[in-house]
Amino acid sequence: MQAAPAIQRLMDELERLPGIGPKSAQRIVYWILNTEKATALRLARAIEEVKEEVHFCPQCFNYAEGDLCQICASDKRDRSVICVVSEPKDIPPIERTGAFGGLYHVLGGALSPLEGVGPADLHIGELMARLASSEIEEVILATNPNVEGETTASYLARLINPLGVKVTRLASGLPVGGDLEYADELTLGRAIESRRQV
Repeated sequence: MQAAPAIQRLMDELERLPGIGPKSAQRIVYWILNTEKATALRLARAIEEVKEEVHFCPQCFNYAEGDLCQICASDKRDRSVICVVSEPKDIPPIERTGAFGGLYHVLGGALSPLEGVGPADLHIGELMARLASSEIEEVILATNPNVEGETTASYLARLINPLGVKVTRLASGLPVGGDLEYADELTLGRAIESRRQV
């Protein structure tokens, strides 16, 4: 038996979300139907607000509600270091570590010639403009440790090095609690290359 048209439309829309299949969509729809109307409307308003009020920061391309994102607007951040990431979603995990107190620059993706993503499709020109007009001493390349991320990091390093700015790459290697026998060759190779004296 087919669901009521309004229910089916909502399920179809929810299935467009990443990680939501037909069963998850159905569970969410039935939760919405069985919850208080005020709760469902709060959810709808929150979605509407985030689409109306959140935009890209004109300086770093992170998500922002004000003129600048909270990080760029803060006077407590170290303005001599920029951490370059692929997407805004890469910033919260770094922030949660408490180990980085500088600024960010979001590229908006990674170089991928096979998918037609070249340097002009990313915020690389804006990064270079920031480096030319400020007192940046170090750029940390925190792109993903995959083919696209490595390609992007190498490309950026070649562009930035002639400016005399220190360029570093996030170390990568074995996770804490991991067993060597289960590590892939790339991860194990990185762990050996990134070894430090003890």
